Amino acid sequence: MTHIADTAVVDHRAELDPDVTVGPYAVIGPGVRIGAGTTVGSHAVIDGHTTLGTGCRVFPHAAVGLEPQDLKFKSGCRSFLRIGDRTVIREFATLNPATEEGESTVVGDDCLLMAYSHVAHNCRLGNHVILANSVNLAGHVDVDDHAILGGVTPVHQFVRVGCHAMVGGGSRIPQDVAPYTLVAGNPAEAHGLNLIGLHRRGFGPEAVDSLKKAYRILFRAKLRVEDAIDRVLVEVPSTPEVQHLVEFVRTSERGVTR
Repeated sequence: MTHIADTAVVDHRAELDPDVTVGPYAVIGPGVRIGAGTTVGSHAVIDGHTTLGTGCRVFPHAAVGLEPQDLKFKSGCRSFLRIGDRTVIREFATLNPATEEGESTVVGDDCLLMAYSHVAHNCRLGNHVILANSVNLAGHVDVDDHAILGGVTPVHQFVRVGCHAMVGGGSRIPQDVAPYTLVAGNPAEAHGLNLIGLHRRGFGPEAVDSLKKAYRILFRAKLRVEDAIDRVLVEVPSTPEVQHLVEFVRTSERGVTR
């Protein structure tokens, strides 16, 4: 049976699974849908057309699904915020729906969004993403699976952060962060591969060795991006990881942090 604190305010049109817990003074709006096993902490606000999956945890004072901080947003627009399963949203984190009619902001499964982190309109986060305290994602930012962003890091709008990348705390990210890499600083620079992360996630020696060779060419050879890509295709074994890295660099519109 759903457990809702006496002081919580839950709109009768909200759809809550019977196995949802809502803490004191939390507020849940009419367009919200919450899956089984999810808990909503005291004073949290969940509004808009927001969907939370199963087993999520929303901590006290989080603000989830309120109107985006975008002057283009028109009141009454039906846009969405979709959050996957087992994602944890810590205190004072803010997540906004998309700006345009019918569009979505998406957060995947098993993510951790620490205190005061911000996910703006039209962002897309994959699975197992970690945003440390006070990470601020501008609009239209894409963060791929298993990426980790250190605390107090602002990310410019339309930037992509690749899978298994790690960004050091206090960095400023105005350009794309390539998958598998370590990036830090202001201005941000690439500092090698995220070798510890790759090891922890089971990448084998062949994949890592190929990525090392590709990294040296793409990030250290001081070649034009197009020339570096051509050289990687000739000299480096074509593993799935190298193919993904090359395609990410090739399709970058803002440029890649090198």
